[in-house]
Amino acid sequence: MRFRSLESRIVTLFLVLLVVVQVVGLLVIQRGINSNARSSISSELVNGTKVFSRLLEQNAQSLRFGARLLARDTAFLAAIGNNDEDDRATIESALDNSARRIKASASMLVNSERQISASTGVRSNGLEKLVLSMLDEAEQSDGANGIAIVEGRPYQVVVMPVKAPITIGWVVMTFPINEQQVAEMRQITGVHTTILTRDPKGQWLAAASTMSPLQTGALLAQLQTMPHPAPETFDADIDGDKYSARLMPVGEDDGHRAVVVLSRSIDEATAEYSRLEHWLMALTVAGIIVSAIASVLTAKRIAQPLSELAQTAKRLEQGDYKVQIESKRGDEIGALAQAFDSMRNGIAKREQEIRHLAYWDTLTNLPNRAQFLLLLNDSIAEARAQDGSVFVLMMDLDRFKHVNDVMGHSFGDALLKQVAGRLQLQLANRHDLAAQVARLGGDEFAVLLPRSSLDQAIVIAAEILAALESPLSLDDQMVDLGAGLGIAGYPEHAEDGEALLSMAEVAMYTAKQRNDGAVVYDASFDKSSAQSLSLLTELRNAVERNELRLFVQPKITLGSGAVVGVESLVRWVHPERGNVFPDQFIPFAEQTGFIRVLTQWVLEQSAALCHALALQGVHLKVSVNLSTRDLLDQDLPSKFAAILSRHQVSAGSFCLEITESAIMDDPVRAQQTLEGLHAMGCDLSIDDFGTGYSSLAYLKRLPVDELKIDKSFVLNMENDIGDTKIVRSTIDLGHNMGLRVVAEGIESEAVWRLLRQLGCDQGQGYFMSRPMPADQLAGWVQQWRAPQHEASLAE
Repeated sequence: MRFRSLESRIVTLFLVLLVVVQVVGLLVIQRGINSNARSSISSELVNGTKVFSRLLEQNAQSLRFGARLLARDTAFLAAIGNNDEDDRATIESALDNSARRIKASASMLVNSERQISASTGVRSNGLEKLVLSMLDEAEQSDGANGIAIVEGRPYQVVVMPVKAPITIGWVVMTFPINEQQVAEMRQITGVHTTILTRDPKGQWLAAASTMSPLQTGALLAQLQTMPHPAPETFDADIDGDKYSARLMPVGEDDGHRAVVVLSRSIDEATAEYSRLEHWLMALTVAGIIVSAIASVLTAKRIAQPLSELAQTAKRLEQGDYKVQIESKRGDEIGALAQAFDSMRNGIAKREQEIRHLAYWDTLTNLPNRAQFLLLLNDSIAEARAQDGSVFVLMMDLDRFKHVNDVMGHSFGDALLKQVAGRLQLQLANRHDLAAQVARLGGDEFAVLLPRSSLDQAIVIAAEILAALESPLSLDDQMVDLGAGLGIAGYPEHAEDGEALLSMAEVAMYTAKQRNDGAVVYDASFDKSSAQSLSLLTELRNAVERNELRLFVQPKITLGSGAVVGVESLVRWVHPERGNVFPDQFIPFAEQTGFIRVLTQWVLEQSAALCHALALQGVHLKVSVNLSTRDLLDQDLPSKFAAILSRHQVSAGSFCLEITESAIMDDPVRAQQTLEGLHAMGCDLSIDDFGTGYSSLAYLKRLPVDELKIDKSFVLNMENDIGDTKIVRSTIDLGHNMGLRVVAEGIESEAVWRLLRQLGCDQGQGYFMSRPMPADQLAGWVQQWRAPQHEASLAE
């Protein structure tokens, strides 16, 4: 039986309670029936010395506790720390209150110069001398205690350091050793207790005693006749009775000695009867044995079912929900077993539901991306073991978003169900392949073809596309859908499921761009394919390992030369490749969708920079570029709001830049996202204006505040009149639309002055500053000096 088990604890508790009750009863009766007087008295007196020592220790602990409370009191520490005469009354009041609370006879405060600065109650030179000698021990041991003798009476003394956090003083508490202790000794042990002191001249003085004054006087007279030092044990004739006494030194103070004399009447002890004691002992042992047997049986009845339930709970924790829980008991343990069984059934049912939600698409009842990936990895593992191959078909429906926008999401959901049913029906006819259809999300579907060849995959892809070409009928509406379909396989294209899905997705987007039906993945679709695959993992690690760096390029008001904003840029410091230029990883991030993570990182760092600059008194508008995928994220405004709230930055401190091509890829969703951002209060800017093919009629409805002229028109303005005309027209167009116009790519003072003459509002470029680390911006702003106006130079 392990001691920590419930059964052993129950048995131990019962036995301990029984033993305590029996022993206490036996000790109470033993005082009247103990026949072994001399040995019993000796034992009683020895135990009495221990008990009295324990009483003194308890008193010392009480004093320590009270002194510690006072020493840690905030107001008391403040009063000592002020070292002000006005706080002396406060200190003395605190000392007095604390002493009265723990029934101490006196208290005092020793300051850091080891001088008694305040005290209450009794004082003497001997007491003060003892206190000063205890200071070092008290400081090292977090408190010290000793015995002082004042006017022939012993006192317990406790010294407690006051720290804040260094020692700034000591609190002293004294407690008289008097009638209270001897009365407690008499009550606990039944022996007479007398507290005596002896002065340097050899005179004994009684401080307290449980004996009568006549008996106490007789004891003093006998001690007076004994040689010094008095023996530890001795017999004494006191008032006609024979007593056995034991002398216990308590303490010594400057030649004064304090002792406790414990005495027991021998005549009284020898009159006891021992036979009754033996009977009581036998009954006690018998009671313990019977109780032990009963407690073991009771403990087994309680603990064994609970132990079985605990084992059942462990099996439930490991996912074994088939374990049976049976209990025919009608008590609380039976009810607990029934509750466990109900909990098992409930957990099993909920876990099944959760698993279905986690791995199955609720709309089409097809496997979702997570389940499809598990199936794909299992198929790859099987193919690897059998030297076989696995192919994945990934398709994205054409024009589905347009259907959703026109007919509504309910119609779109019903349409997706029909597409899923048609795919399942098409593959059900192919009994030679164990194909599996899945919906990866939105209007993306995938087909897993285990143990198949490339030729089979191409044939099935063609069949699927042909099946999707037939119009779908829904709610009396005929919907014509097509799809772009990509094909990738193991081991030709990738070694794991994630990579294989990525390859199939690349092939699918290539098919959609070419409008070419089904396309088999080729490394040429994705420049440096092997490097790109590792680049996505490295990009993820770059964010987690803090390898990205925030750079900024200032934006200057061309009229006044004032720094009004910065454009945030991201740089990647690769631990092996060194500095990776943005044009090497930004296009890849946009292609894979990782650009959203990068955008979140740039927004987070830009908000932190904006907050830090504001604390330094530098208030600039921070520009951040948004990609096409960012604009298609309908949750972008809420994510941006969370970042602003986290860094305590207003939306007005930001200007979000988007390209014309990003807007025109999906104008409806882009406008919804832009309107949500604009409603928050941030500025919006059209970046690289003039390089796209956007409709001005549509752009005028966008909630933008700024146009940025692409640097390709600005770099050679001073030498190319055509570029100058384009820039002038763009500036006029922007101003006529009520927009702020910014030129990027200013690399000379001549271009600066030309743009200022044309009325351009702001500019950025290498002439003012190259992109710099964000932590250098504040210093650059202080050192920046704009070119002087021609009028100023003429003067």
